[in-house]
Amino acid sequence: MAEEGQVFGVHAVDEWNQHLQKGIDNKKLIVVDFTASWCGPCKFIAPFLAELAKKIPTVTFLKVDVDELKSVATDWAVEAMPTFMFIKEGKIVDKVVGAKKDELQQTIAKHISSTSSA
Repeated sequence: MAEEGQVFGVHAVDEWNQHLQKGIDNKKLIVVDFTASWCGPCKFIAPFLAELAKKIPTVTFLKVDVDELKSVATDWAVEAMPTFMFIKEGKIVDKVVGAKKDELQQTIAKHISSTSSA
């Protein structure tokens, strides 16, 4: 399965659950981009997220369209787009709201370093 170095679009609740379970099993950090097709800042940050995915293959990057998977967005209390959730072992460990490149990169770095020292 070619997985590393890309952002996965999640289009079904089953698919979402599989990615979450996999993250729990392999203890990898998951970064979820909750996005919407009509959201300008989401489009702005998308290429940056794709670059991060290429640079940091140890992190799983997912993209969820809040209009497509409303139940997932509701379950995870997403109120604005883009919202980036940082999930480790099935739990939210951090969140960045807005197209903030620096904050996104710093938050990923922070959680990668805490993973490797655990």
